[in-house]
Amino acid sequence: MSALSLPVRAGDRPRTQLTMPHVQLSQNSTDVLRERLTSWMSDELPVTERGPSEISVPSSIAFFLAPHIRPPEGALLLPPRRTAEFAHIHADGSLHLCLSLEDQQELLDKGWGERHPKYSPENNVLMLYGPRTDEEFDVVKSVIAACYRYATGRTL
Repeated sequence: MSALSLPVRAGDRPRTQLTMPHVQLSQNSTDVLRERLTSWMSDELPVTERGPSEISVPSSIAFFLAPHIRPPEGALLLPPRRTAEFAHIHADGSLHLCLSLEDQQELLDKGWGERHPKYSPENNVLMLYGPRTDEEFDVVKSVIAACYRYATGRTL
């Protein structure tokens, strides 16, 4: 059962690019919301480090587990090093992240994101659409908290 309890996302899904790079093309976050989200993640995710993504475009800001932290057994973080990067934010405000299978389904069912074009049982990366409003910002924070819990075994 999903630890998330998401509302249905209002409106149509945004357009996304289904080739690499997988980015959000419409309904993007404002710069202010994206910067708030990046700051929140930097301040509120213990035992993590912020830096350039190992797998995304250079403008993406990634979040990694601190070197002494290992993900729980069975957790698949973002490739290529499945022990480090667990989320990154794109310039459009969308994120790529990892979630438990139950939380993935909740995110998809409620319209908050989509699977990465290279999604597979070994590559469980999802796109979380960027927040458009303060209310959506709070929902996105709850999804990131679920990602953090999946990656670390810890709750916020």
